[in-house]
Amino acid sequence: MPKLLTPLIAALIVITSANSLAEVGTDVAGATYQAGTHYDVLATPVRTSNPKLIETAEVFWYGCSHCYSFEPTLLEWKKTLSEDVVLVKSPAIWHPTMELHARAFYTAKALGVLDDMHTVIFEEMNLRKNKLADEAAISKLFEDHGVDPEKFEKTFNSFGVSSSVRQAKSRQRGYEIKGTPEMVVNGKYRITARMGGGHAGMMKIIDYLIDLERQNLPARQETD
Repeated sequence: MPKLLTPLIAALIVITSANSLAEVGTDVAGATYQAGTHYDVLATPVRTSNPKLIETAEVFWYGCSHCYSFEPTLLEWKKTLSEDVVLVKSPAIWHPTMELHARAFYTAKALGVLDDMHTVIFEEMNLRKNKLADEAAISKLFEDHGVDPEKFEKTFNSFGVSSSVRQAKSRQRGYEIKGTPEMVVNGKYRITARMGGGHAGMMKIIDYLIDLERQNLPARQETD
């Protein structure tokens, strides 16, 4: 019996070792990254907005101080992106007040004022400690920055914004989000600041995963 088991055990060791190696990789600087330690592989990939591009999604909340402090790092990193990579933002929603803030995000986007209002909302909540706990408070903030109140109300409660909020909730479930901020590369890999040892380390892991996905990009384009 032991003689029969020995080849089987040896084969299992080889398979296990091969699988472990497949989950470990290095970036151009020689840093080593491993699935389950530096990033999580999602059980089921989440569909991205454009299969021809490598999508990097940030899941954030305006009331999150860590998201606020992460924003400058993310903006600088965005300037370095090549044409095959797109950065998208998806508001986190696990509380009714957070849904109001998600509506504020999509309202600003629909009205074409997101570039300005994104920073305004972050600063209002994190610097001025305004909780923006109801629609009236959010409306006033938009009005103070030049948005017509009637146009705001119509957009804030529109079908389009409601649909975007529902999609954000669905993405959040698919991303298996544990907190904010978190990043998801191409609907497959979830990365947190804890995994990266901080924001800078987090971005290095993201760059590594983008390079990993870039190897598959030509194949995706050919099948479109």
